[in-house]
Amino acid sequence: MTACAIETTAEDDDRGGEHPGRAARPTEFTTGLTITANGAYAARLAGDGDALYVERWTLDGPEPYAVPLPLDQPEEPGTQLLPLADGRVLVARRVDGRRNTFSLLYPTGPATGELRLGAVEAPGSEHLVLLPPSPDGICAYALCVGPDTTTLWLVAGGAFGPEQVAEVKGRCAGGVWLDRTGRILALDRRLDDGPVKAVAVDLERGGEVTPLLQITEDSNDRLLLADPDSGLLLIRSDAPSPGHDRLGWGVLGSLLPVRFPECLRLDDAAVTPFAVQPGQVLMPETCAVALRIDAAGGSWVGTWQPMARRMGQLAAPVGWLAGAGLWTAGGVLRLPYATAGAPCGLADVEAPPEPEPEAVATGASTEASAGADAAAGEPRVCRPVPLQQAPLTDGKPAG
Repeated sequence: MTACAIETTAEDDDRGGEHPGRAARPTEFTTGLTITANGAYAARLAGDGDALYVERWTLDGPEPYAVPLPLDQPEEPGTQLLPLADGRVLVARRVDGRRNTFSLLYPTGPATGELRLGAVEAPGSEHLVLLPPSPDGICAYALCVGPDTTTLWLVAGGAFGPEQVAEVKGRCAGGVWLDRTGRILALDRRLDDGPVKAVAVDLERGGEVTPLLQITEDSNDRLLLADPDSGLLLIRSDAPSPGHDRLGWGVLGSLLPVRFPECLRLDDAAVTPFAVQPGQVLMPETCAVALRIDAAGGSWVGTWQPMARRMGQLAAPVGWLAGAGLWTAGGVLRLPYATAGAPCGLADVEAPPEPEPEAVATGASTEASAGADAAAGEPRVCRPVPLQQAPLTDGKPAG
């Protein structure tokens, strides 16, 4: 299973059109849910008003269930959470406007245990944000963004509390893991007043930075999601239409162009991918992608495959924790929801059927070396290398 939560701002959103028959439905709960990379646990802030507490969900059993992890003092609305693969929940709190403290919460019988890990200073205009769960399920990382540089901290899983592991020039955001070990991290970086470009950071080489994505020299190119099994990348860029972001897809390590399908562009809605089907080794075109669609009438779900020319749309379950969900390797989309009658639930949605041959778009195939590896029975190792520059043909997006 794989899942990833991406936070976007209004200026980054894709806007989209009228779709008769859509089942837009506002969600009852708006508090986000973060899911571990293996899909076993999740965590969110639950409660009402100022009485907020950490709630851990167990998702890999016969039925999902929630365990409250309250402390003597309620949590602040800005508290950040990250579940670990062992069932503990990392809590990051902002204290006195400059210090960020980190603790691990876990159930201990009727009470909640808390292991304090330490703190990281983020003074002035700097802010600290937790990165998506690491694929190893043990370590947790945070970005501390300053005016000119970004520092990467290991805040859980180390031997001596929080420790700085890398310093990257420029202001970075996002955060997408490119492998299954938690070594290679993609960040969206802006240098000075230049465009945003995705770069790869090697955590085993002291934070060595490698260019990852450049579609045109002046375009803003952000990486939203990546699947290490297939190499599928979901990208947001204004290369096709400067000043207007579009959703596109490519393949890690491929020299073929990034494609910007028209079906992912809606007129009056924002479209954001949040989960990719795992286990599709060397078959990026067949990976199912789940998308969150937000419009004035509410939020609902889109499903899409790179080989398809259209995006399926379906109503979200009542109480969907919008933007959260995960795919199983077998192609089932699991959407978490919470209502007064069902405070912890998962709704399963089957992946869309494969399109008919005449509806198949030409996809980005794997490289010749990948084909040789597959023929030899060895899985391809996806390495971060720049995608093809200037992939637009006659000024028009492919796909």
